[in-house]
Amino acid sequence: MSGFYPSSIISFGHAVPKRQVFNAEIEAELGLEAGWIERRTGIRSRYWVADGEMLTDLAAEAGRMALRNAGIVQSEIGMVLLATSTPDHLLPPSAPLLAHKLGLTGAGAVDLAGACSGFLYALVMGDALVRMQGKAVLIVAANILSRRINRQERASAVMFGDAAGAVVLVPSQDGLCSLVSSTLTSDGSHYDLIGIPAGETLMTIRDGRSMFAQAVKTMAECGKTVLQQANVEPAAIGHFVPHQANARIFDAVGEQLQLSNAVTARTIADYGNSSAATIPLSLSLGQGAYRKGDLILLTAAGAGLTGGAALLNYTG
Repeated sequence: MSGFYPSSIISFGHAVPKRQVFNAEIEAELGLEAGWIERRTGIRSRYWVADGEMLTDLAAEAGRMALRNAGIVQSEIGMVLLATSTPDHLLPPSAPLLAHKLGLTGAGAVDLAGACSGFLYALVMGDALVRMQGKAVLIVAANILSRRINRQERASAVMFGDAAGAVVLVPSQDGLCSLVSSTLTSDGSHYDLIGIPAGETLMTIRDGRSMFAQAVKTMAECGKTVLQQANVEPAAIGHFVPHQANARIFDAVGEQLQLSNAVTARTIADYGNSSAATIPLSLSLGQGAYRKGDLILLTAAGAGLTGGAALLNYTG
């Protein structure tokens, strides 16, 4: 029966590579003055994979942490959703290989290419699957962007890192978080602002100013929508966990949403922009600060143009 089962997040997980890359290395390569990157992006460092590391290796590390923290048997997982823009191969999809590496025999598995909004798309779809089927869903958002940036193009070289974040959704009311409201959106008129053209391997940012403006607009509008849906005032938000694209972007979004800087997650400083992975990474890193009854606002925008927002109630 559709809508019969409740849905809760019962665990978080995350993973980053071993190599931490500080701004000084990139500033030296690009001939930038010391401090240039942090002043413009809020980033001090990011993590990059070593040669031979695969996307599914990084995703599996985050997935194992989430499964371990969930404390459920593997057979309870009915679906694996992998939000990524950097799969191991264009074909076949990477999610079945991820499920195999995690020992999730028989679970469905599919890639979602929602760019920086991919985790929010996966979260909403995973919530619907749990409610309809009554089976647990593992969501992993992971990217290896260090292999997709042009090291000579300042716009992309300074921003991106590699990371993975994960959550487990189960049919239960007794979890850590419940999804209160959500919205997803897209605007294909801005399709070519950022991307990897067909037949190429490196990312191109065609118009950084326009991408900045559209990201702020989309994230703010989606955030307002989910607050209105839930009849929640901005002052009630305990934690704002935006996509960590650029500190200037999410500061502008927070201002439009009337949210104080004190409630904003800022993992971008140490981890950079790992696209869809930034929100679950931030949730996992920040879990110790959440208290029962806290409302957590998530919002993102990315290539495509895709966007979305979600409001969580921390019930842990």
